[in-house]
Amino acid sequence: MTQQVQEQVSVKRDFYHLIINGEKVESSNGGKFQTVNPATGEVVATVAKASQEDAERAVQAARTAFDHGKWKQYPVNRRAQVLNKIATIMRSRFNEIVELEMLDTGKSLGTAQGQVNQAIEDFEFYAGAIVGHRGTVNNMPGQFHNYTEKEPVGVCAQIVPWNYPLMMTAWKIAPAIAVGCSVIVKPASLTPLTAIILGEICLEAGVPAGVVNIVPGSGKDVGNYLVEHKQVDKVAFTGSTPVGKGIMEKASQTLKRVTLELGGKSPNLVFEDADIDAAVDGSLYGIFYNSGQSCEARSRLYVHKDIYDEFLEKFVAKTKAIKLGDPFDKGTHMGAIIDLDQLNVIDGYVKSAIEEGATILAGGKIATVEGFENGFWYEPTVIADVNHSMKVVREEIFGPVVVVMPFNDEKEAIHFANDSEFGLGSAVWSKDGARATRVANQIQAGIVMVNCPFSAMPGTPFGGYKQSGFGRELCIETLDLYTETKSIISYYGSRPLNPMGV
Repeated sequence: MTQQVQEQVSVKRDFYHLIINGEKVESSNGGKFQTVNPATGEVVATVAKASQEDAERAVQAARTAFDHGKWKQYPVNRRAQVLNKIATIMRSRFNEIVELEMLDTGKSLGTAQGQVNQAIEDFEFYAGAIVGHRGTVNNMPGQFHNYTEKEPVGVCAQIVPWNYPLMMTAWKIAPAIAVGCSVIVKPASLTPLTAIILGEICLEAGVPAGVVNIVPGSGKDVGNYLVEHKQVDKVAFTGSTPVGKGIMEKASQTLKRVTLELGGKSPNLVFEDADIDAAVDGSLYGIFYNSGQSCEARSRLYVHKDIYDEFLEKFVAKTKAIKLGDPFDKGTHMGAIIDLDQLNVIDGYVKSAIEEGATILAGGKIATVEGFENGFWYEPTVIADVNHSMKVVREEIFGPVVVVMPFNDEKEAIHFANDSEFGLGSAVWSKDGARATRVANQIQAGIVMVNCPFSAMPGTPFGGYKQSGFGRELCIETLDLYTETKSIISYYGSRPLNPMGV
C-alpha cells in the first residue's frame, strides 16, 4: 500500500509509514511494531517495520535521485531556500512535534522543547553555511591554473539513536542534503516517530522524491544491510562504541566514508577557585539533563579536595530536589528512562558499585512515580568512595548516575580526566582563565566546556577522541564529510607541453 505524502498531515496518528521515494508505504512483508511511552508504559503508535527488501527499495530510490535527479544540480541558494522552508514548517508545528517527541521518549517538556528547537536551527544553520561552502583557487608556478570543486559524496546511510531522535536526525539530514546528497535514515526502533515526521516535512518543503528516505527497522537487518550495500557511499552512525566498531568493519569492505559519534564517560573538573554555586548547577545539568541518557553526559565528577565537602553537600541537596513526574508538567525536571532493559542496566551498574564498596549519597534505585507507576524511572544518583578500577567509573552507564572523587592538584585532575578509553565531552570550572585554558588544552576530548554546561549548538563542532569516534557534526566542517574535493589543473601556456621530449 502506497500513498503520496500530503501536506499538513497531523504529526500525531495511530500508524506511521515508511517513506521511500516520496511515498508513504507499508512494509513489503507487512511487518509492524509498536512504540511505547516510557513515562507511562502505554503504546503510542504502530509503525511499519522495514525489511531488507524495503531497504533495497530505499537505496535504489536514493541512488536514482542522486545519479539522475536534479537536487544536486540545484543552485546553492535554491537548496538553501528548501532547508529554510523545512525549518519554517517545523516551527509552525513546534508544539505538535514537541508533544510527539515527549510521547515517544518520555522526555520532560523543557528538554523536548530545547531539542526540537535545535533541530529547527540545524536546518537554518546549514541553509546559511552551504552558501559559503565552495572550492578554492590555488596559485601554481608556470602557466598552470588549479582550482577545486566540492561535490556531494552520494548516497548516505544515516543511523540515528533513541536518546535524541529528532535532533540527531536533523544533525544528519541537514548537512547531507545541503550539499546535494541523498539519504536513507534508519531511526531507532524505540523512537522512530519524529524522524518519520521530519521526512514528511522535507518532502512538503520541496525536497525531491528519493532524496530523503526513512526506513525504521532492526539494526541487524536494515542497518547492516545499508552499511554493507555497495551502492551506499557513506555511513553516519551515532550510538554505542561496540556497534560503531562493527559498522566500521562492515563499511571497510566497500571502502565507504564513515562518521562515528560513539560512547562517552565525560569528566567534569571543579577547581578550588570555581564559583561553587555555578559549578553545582552546571554539573547537575551535565549529568541529569535528558535523564543522563546523553553520550557526553558528564558522569565523572572530580572536585578539588579543598572544596570537596562544601561542593558535595550542595550538589547532593540539589540532586535530591530534582523532581520526577508528569513530563508535561513544567515543574518536572527529569523524564523517564527509555525502556525496561535500560532501566535494569542502570540499576545493575549502581548495584555493582555498592558491591565494590562505593557509597550512595543520593538516589541509587528504581523510582516509583505517582500516577506513572507503569513507566520506567530511575532516581538521580550520586556515588562517592569510588576508584578508577570500578565499572561505574570506567564504563558508560547511560543514565542519571554520577560518580564523585576528590583530586589534589591540577596535574592529578588532568590525569583523572584522561584515564578513560573515551574522549567525547569534558568540563572545567575555574575563575582562573589561564588555568582553564591550560587544562582544556590537555584534556583528551573533542569538547571542553569551560564554566558552561552546554555542549552542542549549531556551529559548534561535536565529536570525540579515542573510542568516542571520529568526524565532527553540527558545524561547517561537517559539510566536508558529505563532499568530495575534486582538483582541476589546467595549462594555459602558448607552447604545447612535451614532458617526455619525444
